[in-house]
Amino acid sequence: MNVITPYLRVKDAGEAIAFYQKAFGAVELYRLTDPNGVTGHAEFTIGGALVQISNEFPEYGIKGPQTLGGTSVGIHLRVENADQVFEQAVAAGAAVASPLADQFFGERSGSVTDPFGHYWMITTKTEEVTPDEMQRRYTAMYE
Repeated sequence: MNVITPYLRVKDAGEAIAFYQKAFGAVELYRLTDPNGVTGHAEFTIGGALVQISNEFPEYGIKGPQTLGGTSVGIHLRVENADQVFEQAVAAGAAVASPLADQFFGERSGSVTDPFGHYWMITTKTEEVTPDEMQRRYTAMYE
């Protein structure tokens, strides 16, 4: 079986897990910490999807978006009610990157950046759109 799992690196994994619990209803599965309380590895789920996380370890080249000055990766979180989860994430401390809107590709979506520098696209499927129809709509945006 092949599985892809996001592995987030942050300055403080404990704070990040608490944020993800408030913002996205994350459920912590377990956490491994050293005697100083530094999280070496933890796992949690959001809507049943597994996410792994650890503190940064710059001495091993493990750095998060805050240290790197941003991220080039986005996490696509499809939920039943994007408006509710978006508002919940912002109330928990996320910054709005792009406001919620109905999109040409059949989703209502908006994006936030969490307090640890990770970019989340929060979406709800609103209609089934074929790839050909998506391309037609996408092309029309440039005409």
